[in-house]
Amino acid sequence: MEAPLKFTAPNIDLPLGLGIGHVVFHALNKVEIGLCLAGLVTFIIAKPKTKTAVSIFGAIALILLLQTFWLFPILDERTMKVISGDAEPFSNLHIVYIVFDSLKIVLLFSLGVILLRQNLKED
Repeated sequence: MEAPLKFTAPNIDLPLGLGIGHVVFHALNKVEIGLCLAGLVTFIIAKPKTKTAVSIFGAIALILLLQTFWLFPILDERTMKVISGDAEPFSNLHIVYIVFDSLKIVLLFSLGVILLRQNLKED
């Protein structure tokens, strides 16, 4: 939501907006990595009883790894090209990012439901 909104602010041109986006998305990525590591520690300690929960968590972690080590470097390179005026006019990479983030949301919700049901059964 932040990405398109910043371009509607007064005096924000494309290079400045892209620079802000670069900083924001990398900061959020670091937060996500921290939360993923905290989730991993929690999974190790709590030992979820369903393989489905472990698989979903693994899928979330995989998507995060793909974003961090594959997609972000490509998007960073494209951002620098756009700022310098050398980029091609269109790229599907942002759509890939949106799909990845959407998948993470659905998977996180599903994981929450599964773990909640598991914990309610134990009570």
